[in-house]
Amino acid sequence: MANNWAIAIGINQYHFLQPLSCAQADAEALKDFLVTEGGFLPEKCMLLTDTSPPLGDRSTYPTKENILLLVEDLAAACWQPQDTLWFFFSGYGINYNGQDYLMPIEGSPDGVEKTGIELRGLMQSLQIAALNALVLLDINRAFGTQAYTLVGQETIELAQELKVPTILSCQPEQFSHESSELGHGFFTAALLEALRSRNGSTLADLGRYLSIRTPELCQHHWRPTQNPVTVIISTQQVTLSQLEAKSNLENIPILNLEQMLPPAVAAPPLESVENSRVGEAGGVQEDTGTSSLFASLSSPPTPQRSGDSPPPKFQNKGTADAPFWQMFVLWGATTMLLLCLILIVLLRDKAGLRVEEIPALPQTASSDTKVVKPLPKLRSAPLTAPVEQHRQSISQPQASSSQPQQKQALLDLTKMSLSTTQVRDLAKAIATAHKIKPSEPLYQQAQENIQIWSSMILDLAEVRATQRQYANAITAAQLIGKDEPLYLKAQSAINRWRLEAKKYMSNKTLLEAANALIQPEQASSYNRAIVVAKKVPSNEPGFDDAQKSINQWSQKILDMATRRADQGELNAAIETALLVPEGTEAYNRAQEAVQKWQKK
Repeated sequence: MANNWAIAIGINQYHFLQPLSCAQADAEALKDFLVTEGGFLPEKCMLLTDTSPPLGDRSTYPTKENILLLVEDLAAACWQPQDTLWFFFSGYGINYNGQDYLMPIEGSPDGVEKTGIELRGLMQSLQIAALNALVLLDINRAFGTQAYTLVGQETIELAQELKVPTILSCQPEQFSHESSELGHGFFTAALLEALRSRNGSTLADLGRYLSIRTPELCQHHWRPTQNPVTVIISTQQVTLSQLEAKSNLENIPILNLEQMLPPAVAAPPLESVENSRVGEAGGVQEDTGTSSLFASLSSPPTPQRSGDSPPPKFQNKGTADAPFWQMFVLWGATTMLLLCLILIVLLRDKAGLRVEEIPALPQTASSDTKVVKPLPKLRSAPLTAPVEQHRQSISQPQASSSQPQQKQALLDLTKMSLSTTQVRDLAKAIATAHKIKPSEPLYQQAQENIQIWSSMILDLAEVRATQRQYANAITAAQLIGKDEPLYLKAQSAINRWRLEAKKYMSNKTLLEAANALIQPEQASSYNRAIVVAKKVPSNEPGFDDAQKSINQWSQKILDMATRRADQGELNAAIETALLVPEGTEAYNRAQEAVQKWQKK
């Protein structure tokens, strides 16, 4: 009987390369999916990360030796022909002298051949084992030195040559990126989404889904586009479970996803996740970062299988044959209940804005929906000083509405059990108020509420933009409709945020490139990084981050110089201190140290 195996490797804290943020989470999430939803046995899913627990007496620390020994031992003692293997790697990849290498945790760009894992040898091991292997590589291409050469082209050629189905996270000339909002690399986030929605039941379907969804996620989070590469040995559009019948003729590795994956769930739409809209009943779909990726995976209605009896229709047993007095009592009670409901509705309409039935939001321990506060307060990360100043500026009552009108608008939100701090709740309230017709008494109040609620949405969006959450800011501002007074102002803000976001992402990428140049205990690499970081314009978003990094790196250079001076290496200390650039916080102290060491 064929077995399902998985090796999931994710490395964050490299010894000689810039640390990654989400590689370990990528490997853990795929391994968890295969065990909990894919039916893989836990003991046959190997996880190798910075902090993964040992497998018995075997270390799972992702060194070159541990990774290669694991593959060799499994191939020699465990794997059988026609077993299925998912090999997943999230970390750095380097091309050196035309050959692609996966970088283990101790991998060094200064010794790629000695410290890296040659992909040719790895793929040959999988081919020799006669496995139905799928290789998934979320490779981050490091900046600087040898690592800056293109990686992935040889991997594509190897996959075709050795007939090993392979999916790379991006084209060889592109970079693979991570998202702190998603908690994963963009490729892995799209991969998990595809598997959960059963868009990965065939390699062709999986590749097609990833080719659409991965660029969408990049664009939504304002990152450079990456386009995955899928190498499929067969060009026929058949399910992977059907490949077994054809493998003898075409010599194609088999991957029985149909047997491994659980029943299908509804696939998320492939259109951009930016498109949030107000539904006919006032519902709003709003992207909030990580949650937007998986919240769209809602289960469809359970179909009725053939042979199942139809659901019984509701019948009030005993009514048809009950005595007349029992029926009279039942009708009387029903009538009284209806009258009570009508009375409640009439009293509510007199108390304030008349609304149609809205599904009540889940109540939490928070007092957001119970206490009317004069201003919205965002539940977010600690704010910087500019954000606090901006919050204070929007905390004053709007000039276009009086204080009593604003209080009434907030009170009406509370009556509808809607929060003043949630954009989607404000959009629901606006959609409800739009249903009040001009001929109705509450129309004028509804129009005033719409303007106040729209202003609150725009204020919340402004705060998000100040926090560099441009995608969320734009999504919120897009909820202000064309027929609302603040529409033009919202569109102007959206255009401004899009421009700022492009500059911010460009500067952030520049800073990442500078950061990747740094080599531990190499003062000249810090100096080169500072030169690159200084290219961030002073009048553009991201400048403050660049200046902070520049000052930190300058201090690192001075610290190295001081250590060398303490060791008696005064000439080396002077040369090192002179690398501290002018205009940094450490410059004056470095110059003073140089003068002191020169006198010695």
